[in-house]
Amino acid sequence: MLFSRGNTLHWTLFRFGFSIASLKPVILRRLVLLSLFLPSILIGQSAPEDDASSSHSGQMAPDSPQAPQSAPETLPAAMQGTPLVLSLTDVVRMAEENSPRLHEALAASQRVKAAAHTARAYTNPSLEVFEGHQSARPIATPGVPGLLQHYAAYQTIEIPAERRARQQAADRAVISSQFGQSAVMLSVTADAKRAFYNALRRRVEISYAQENLQLVQDLQRRVTVEVSVGEKGRLELTRAQAERARAEFTLRSARLEYANAIALLRLTIAAPAEANLDPRGTLEPSIVLPSLEQLRAEVLRAHPAVAQSQAEIQRARKALDHERSLRIPQPTAFAEFENQPDLRFWRAGISVHIPLWDGRRGQIEEAKATISQSAAMLDQRRLELISALERAYEQYQLADEQTTSLESGSLRAAESAVDAAKAAYRFGERGIVEVLDAQRVLQSVRGDLVDAQFARQSALVDLEELGAVASKARP
Repeated sequence: MLFSRGNTLHWTLFRFGFSIASLKPVILRRLVLLSLFLPSILIGQSAPEDDASSSHSGQMAPDSPQAPQSAPETLPAAMQGTPLVLSLTDVVRMAEENSPRLHEALAASQRVKAAAHTARAYTNPSLEVFEGHQSARPIATPGVPGLLQHYAAYQTIEIPAERRARQQAADRAVISSQFGQSAVMLSVTADAKRAFYNALRRRVEISYAQENLQLVQDLQRRVTVEVSVGEKGRLELTRAQAERARAEFTLRSARLEYANAIALLRLTIAAPAEANLDPRGTLEPSIVLPSLEQLRAEVLRAHPAVAQSQAEIQRARKALDHERSLRIPQPTAFAEFENQPDLRFWRAGISVHIPLWDGRRGQIEEAKATISQSAAMLDQRRLELISALERAYEQYQLADEQTTSLESGSLRAAESAVDAAKAAYRFGERGIVEVLDAQRVLQSVRGDLVDAQFARQSALVDLEELGAVASKARP
């Protein structure tokens, strides 16, 4: 009603208790400008506002149940096509099924099991069969010419202590390979989760960048109108154009990071190259962690890396026992039968190697060094696990505190500042610089919040990989 004709405007203002003469000149000029250019502005904003409303419906905080599920409006060409929706459970399952690292660990475990079967095998016997012809020579007492036949069999007799030590060493190797496979499983699962949450993070950053670009475009349109009627100087329009270029660059950078995150996720789960991956999910909520001492004791007790190192020490000790038992000569029993033209005979006996020059001193010393090496590796792995646990624990606590602080204080204050700057700009009390500054602060706070939430989630994944907390995404 305020934007009809001049007499209607005067009647309306008089109806509310003041006249045109009582208005400030600046407000009066703005009312006239709005009455002239409001229809064109509304027509130009109808489509972007619809896009912004649809985009804003999917832009929530990363902890919101539907925040990561809002797909970017424009994706790179490599990601166009029918999307393959992936939840966290799907990502973990595909990683466990397709990971070459897991296949390698499984093959190594199967190879060690085959070696254990070999250690239980007995030595095969040997059989000799000779046949020939005997001829008489022109001497005083020649031999009887005719057929010669020789048969012999040999069997190595194993020392019980040597056989027992060999089997025990092979069994410890099987146990060690199983723990190693479990450690690889934890690592592959953790890598898949990190790649999944990183993709969700980049998607949220795209939504924030799109919202920022929409606001800057709206401000640029308003400044363009004001500059065209002489209300603002060209400097304001230059600022708006520069800010729009900056917002577009930020959006392109966010889309590039999202493409890199999808490529890393594809590599982690070994997905087909032609699949258009579409990860959907949310970040896990905050949890209360036990004390660091309890987690340290649990990690050192149950982590597969520690158990694998302990199994390697036991295997090395059994290998030492095996080398010592090999100093006892292994006898070889034999029996033979020979048929000659003029006689036949058989005989049986035992053949024994005498350890006169080689007492296996080098092999025994090598086995002792292997025990020392395995013990050092156990100490090193314990130090690495304790260090990783402390780092992940502190990171989780600090990231959780920062997330809580940003959500409860800084984010709300930044959003209120942007709303206030927009309202002041509409009424002419502030310039575009104040609006842009408030929007930059809001974008910075949002970026800090996303970084803090992802750091907290990444620390939780590290704790799951260490075995400090139970994993919630195993299929």
